[in-house]
Amino acid sequence: MRHVTIYDTTLRDGAQAEELNLTHQDKIHIAHKLDDLGIHYIEGGWPGSNPTDQKFFDEIKGHTFKNAKLTAFGSTHLAKSTPENDPVLAGLLAAETSVITIFGKTWDLHATTALGIPLERNLELIANSVGYLNERVDEVIFDAEHFFDGFKNNREYAIQAIRAAHEAGASRLILCDTNGGTLPDEVAEAVKAVTEALPEAQFGIHAHNDSELAVANSLAAVRNGATQVQGTINGYGERCGNANLCSVIPNLQLKMGIESIGSENLSRLLMTSNFVSEIANLRPFMRQPFVGASAFAHKAGVHVSAIQKDSRTYEHIEPETVGNEQRVLLSDQSGKSNILFKANELGYELKKDDPTVDRLLKELKLKESMGYEYSVADASFELVLREALGKPLNYFHFQNFFVVDAKREEDAEPFTEATVIVDVKGQQEHTAATGMGPVNALDRALRKGLERFYPRLSEIRLLDFKVRVLSGAVRDTGGTASFVRVLIESGDRTDRWTTMGVSHNIIEASWQAVVDSINFKLFKDDHKK
Repeated sequence: MRHVTIYDTTLRDGAQAEELNLTHQDKIHIAHKLDDLGIHYIEGGWPGSNPTDQKFFDEIKGHTFKNAKLTAFGSTHLAKSTPENDPVLAGLLAAETSVITIFGKTWDLHATTALGIPLERNLELIANSVGYLNERVDEVIFDAEHFFDGFKNNREYAIQAIRAAHEAGASRLILCDTNGGTLPDEVAEAVKAVTEALPEAQFGIHAHNDSELAVANSLAAVRNGATQVQGTINGYGERCGNANLCSVIPNLQLKMGIESIGSENLSRLLMTSNFVSEIANLRPFMRQPFVGASAFAHKAGVHVSAIQKDSRTYEHIEPETVGNEQRVLLSDQSGKSNILFKANELGYELKKDDPTVDRLLKELKLKESMGYEYSVADASFELVLREALGKPLNYFHFQNFFVVDAKREEDAEPFTEATVIVDVKGQQEHTAATGMGPVNALDRALRKGLERFYPRLSEIRLLDFKVRVLSGAVRDTGGTASFVRVLIESGDRTDRWTTMGVSHNIIEASWQAVVDSINFKLFKDDHKK
């Protein structure tokens, strides 16, 4: 079986993405997670180029990795200097990594225009830099910047440039689609040409995603002889990003039969993807192939009916191989199969001919038309299901709420007070509380009345709160009178759950979601007893 090494540049190229900012501690945490995944090379950044990268390399010297080789990244030496007195090469060596990656110009346009030097001098920069570093570290990797553009413009010179790196001792020549504009057939042609020109050399691919082809180009390069793929977790990177390793790796292993990180490590892919998103403070992309929340989510009733018989009917791989899972969604497109699947998943035994299924399906379709979205609020769905089964929860009964929101001075914070009346175990509780806004005040007032009876409600924490204005919902009057949907994600010491409310009144929609969250917490705790 062929083996391809994976070179991760999330900490350097990925960190250049818009809206992505990592501290040196963030980078250290991610580096160890990548090592756990079985990544072979981790590019830590450019030593000396900025304080964050410098702190990272200073601190990482005391860490050990069980799978990965840590790599420092930089450029060939300056045209006006020599390797011995060049500050860039000095900074790379000071990082004390066993592997150094340097990039050099392989497009003649860049040598003559960007650097403003003769083509022959550019070849000297490449050879001198690689040779100098190769005598001082275990391995030097050469990134052939803009290789594919250079190959199209001046094939002979582009190959001359990588030959110079190879003869100076570079362990691997990485062909870079720096502008991200190359097509897969062009990548294949170029890789074939360089493997013929330098049959003894090892090649890799570094693709950018400006044409939405970074993954396809990476696979095309491997198919034609490349032995290393460079990319980033979740495809993060400058402009449109880099080749997404969360797609490259499973395609190599599961589709092409090429070993990379191993099947056991492959099952950690989703966990790693989410970890990096969390550290980067970026929302995971739901529709990301393989590791996205929607990658194996099924909504149409026909699909759900089929996957219950054989998941291969609508799933190209087993979700578990990449750490993901199959999900069935509930919506106005749902059929009985969706209801039965979700009910059974939650532990409720229902048959297809049970009248509850028809009744529940009709209710769900009506509520979906009003703006409810049960595919993202499983906790609220389970409460609706219990109602349909004639098993409603009776932890407390609502009587009244009253909210006052006032602002006394122009620059002062608004003042909010909520009063709530509920019946709990035969007693009427009349409580009031202030809060940071009406929803917070209502939540605090309600809990104040309930926690005496249900002390574990103090464990609930609000994890996320989303409000969306709904267009096209039933009775939608538009503008500020439109219906809104509120989603609340709550959690306690062990679990997380999402509840929902819909109304033209944002406070009422929030109240529905809060009540569902509390009811679900109480039900969950009872169910564990």
